[in-house]
Amino acid sequence: MDGGEFSGATKDTGAVAYRVLARKYRPKSFDDLVGQEPMVRTLRNAFETGRIAQAYMLTGVRGVGKTTTARILARGLNYLVPGKIDKPTIDMPELGVHCAEIMEGRHVDVIEMDAASNNGIDHIREIIEAVRYKPVSARYKVYILDEVHMLSGAAFNGLLKTLEEPPEHVKFIFATTEIRKVPVTVLSRCQRFDLRRIEQDRLIGLLGTITAQEGVTIDAEALAMIARAAEGSARDSLSLLDQAIAHGAGTIVAEDVRGMLGLADRSRVIDLFEALMAGRVSDALSLLKAQYDIGAEPGVVLQDLAAFTHQVTRIKVVPGAGEDAGMAENERRRAGEFAATLPLRILSRTWQMLLKGIEEAQGSSRPLAAADMVLIRIAHASDLPTPDEALRLLKSGALPAPSSPAAPQPPSPDPGARASAPSSSAFGQGGGQGRSMAEPAFRPVEASAQPVPATAKAVPAIRFQRFEDLVAYVGLKRDLPLKLALEREVRVIRFEPGLLEFEPTADAPRTLAADIGRKLTDWTGERFMVSLGRGATTQTLAERQEAEQLKQKSDARSDPLVAAVLARFPGAEIVDVQIRGEESDAAALPAPVAADVIGDLTDDPSEQTDD
Repeated sequence: MDGGEFSGATKDTGAVAYRVLARKYRPKSFDDLVGQEPMVRTLRNAFETGRIAQAYMLTGVRGVGKTTTARILARGLNYLVPGKIDKPTIDMPELGVHCAEIMEGRHVDVIEMDAASNNGIDHIREIIEAVRYKPVSARYKVYILDEVHMLSGAAFNGLLKTLEEPPEHVKFIFATTEIRKVPVTVLSRCQRFDLRRIEQDRLIGLLGTITAQEGVTIDAEALAMIARAAEGSARDSLSLLDQAIAHGAGTIVAEDVRGMLGLADRSRVIDLFEALMAGRVSDALSLLKAQYDIGAEPGVVLQDLAAFTHQVTRIKVVPGAGEDAGMAENERRRAGEFAATLPLRILSRTWQMLLKGIEEAQGSSRPLAAADMVLIRIAHASDLPTPDEALRLLKSGALPAPSSPAAPQPPSPDPGARASAPSSSAFGQGGGQGRSMAEPAFRPVEASAQPVPATAKAVPAIRFQRFEDLVAYVGLKRDLPLKLALEREVRVIRFEPGLLEFEPTADAPRTLAADIGRKLTDWTGERFMVSLGRGATTQTLAERQEAEQLKQKSDARSDPLVAAVLARFPGAEIVDVQIRGEESDAAALPAPVAADVIGDLTDDPSEQTDD
């Protein structure tokens, strides 16, 4: 993609004028176009069979190559190499007679017009009058109208007849970013090509090739940042690369690009996400302030958080999405861990709150304060358990059931005792900083030598009747690494209240047993015995879940109706099986208790989000 063929020198000084990378490496042939293979294939077949349309409509977002493609198409229509090629073609291995002038926009028979400044009926009349005359030197007279959606209604109507039945020597090529503003009467007379955004890995490869030709050293993380910021636009990516080269004086590192773009450190964004999901408000605010101090805009940090939330959600729904070349290895690994641990409901709720928060931060006169409040709301909501987790723990007795609203509570003579007593609902207070940093959502029973008065209501200690209850409890504590380890690296040998004996998997850390025992003892206030053993006959929870899913898919394939559908659609696969109509956990609980729990989970204002 060397652009030297079309570069010139200034007449007065003889010095070569600097050309920005977006112009220097502008594609000159269809082979140079990146990411537009479907359009190239269609045009190749059309040119080879002589089925050349009288008008083409090119549409797409900024910077994907609409105007450049129009020039290349005009070059292919008028390609001529004396004694070799004298017909329209998309294979142009060398410069033809008209190529240089067409690509530079100065060929007499290839007329480029900016429809934004030539949008009246008078300008269209000039085209209508000019199309009657044959081209001066080229095969076709080609009219390229850029941003054609800017034409007035009268101009569009005046063009219709000529566009439908133009002379044989005239071709029209339109380019627009607002295809919906083009009348359908015009679209029906054109062959439409939607130029796609360029994939991030393709952009990274393009930028790497150009930096090598420019003799610039750039690291992989910096390339990924530029490609991600370009949002699929080749021109935007080259403009950012040009700026980065000037900023880094020939050597580009990630820190330079991050400072230039005002971005947050990606690894720190992931740390911030982890702090939010764990409900650690103080840590989250400190991480945001640290990013702000080094130049990251609060709104950009929230956008990066939303992007990472989207990545985690995609990996959870589509596991193969984690193989994106634009993601660093550490980012891919940590996103996979979050996807395996966080419920889809929490991820969806976080996404909705971030979308609202981005608007607040960008429109606020105090962006940092607005972003702080957004993070506090998200951390508050992250401590709230999902209804199925709450109902499961209530059903197993690991949580005290909420008291009935009709039952009067005995007054407490000591205001301090009232402040330290548990609330009527373990979840009703939400997930604020006080709870996440000072006290757990489940309060252990404190040993006391004083007898409990008969009128006082004792709080039962936490008792896990099943290993699944323990895992759900760790999930409520938002200790994501420990929950993931319990699900994937523990094969239970014996489980009793206060005792866990298990055989670890080969990839389990050596300190897993000690970590489980220490954390459960800290959380519950009672000694929890954890020991290692051998000869486990059970699978890990993850293995059991995978086996159950395979069994459900196998059962589904044997169903006559499903088998008929699969036979009718070759290549179709069963992605997931959901069994409906089964009795829920809520049905097994007394109605007032279930209603209280569900009410507590929806009382928090941060839960009230729009679709």
